Amino acid sequence: MADMRAFRDAVADWAGSADEGADGPGRERAGRLGDRLGVRVAVLLEGPSDVAAVGALAARRGRDPAAEGVCVLSMGGAMNVGRYARLLGPPGLGLRLTGLCDEREWPYYVRGLARAGATRRGFFVCAADLEDELIRALGPPRVTELIRAEGDARPLQTFLNQPAQQGRTPQQQLRRFLGTKKGRKIHYGRVLVEALEPDQVPAPLDGLLDTLLVGVPAEAGGAP
Repeated sequence: MADMRAFRDAVADWAGSADEGADGPGRERAGRLGDRLGVRVAVLLEGPSDVAAVGALAARRGRDPAAEGVCVLSMGGAMNVGRYARLLGPPGLGLRLTGLCDEREWPYYVRGLARAGATRRGFFVCAADLEDELIRALGPPRVTELIRAEGDARPLQTFLNQPAQQGRTPQQQLRRFLGTKKGRKIHYGRVLVEALEPDQVPAPLDGLLDTLLVGVPAEAGGAP
């Protein structure tokens, strides 16, 4: 039986293939799986840590994106948004597109979505990036507690003792720490979201989930 992982894999293969955008086997396979799964929305995220955070918040709210026809996927970087918008949006499978991105990457989204004939509405922009939003929401002391509870007290202290970290704010230090080891951002994307109180969810992440899972129309999105 097909599942959403198979659809994501098919899209990734299609995006990296020579027949990208053409009526070839990549499109046929992805389209067939999408139809079978009832996929109606594609959430375009920059990386796997964003996927982990979105999945954690959906689970906390008792929702199952895959069961609701929502495919949450990592594009492997913001510069790929134009390609994925062509494949999954109006020129390709015709799915509704939504997503989350870092502020500095928003111009890539603007250009990529425009070239694909897709609306910007339904896309939400983080002030710096999602990790920065989560650290700000929880506060550095609480994030530090969580890092220690996860068994990373020693790596954190070693990191904070580095000369390059002197003079940086706790917010900046923690944000940098989360990106210093492969897989750490993915792990803490889930941990930080699970620690949020309901009224602490950052506005971009909250808006994305509301648009996706509560049925708010795409035109109500938070992109500039």
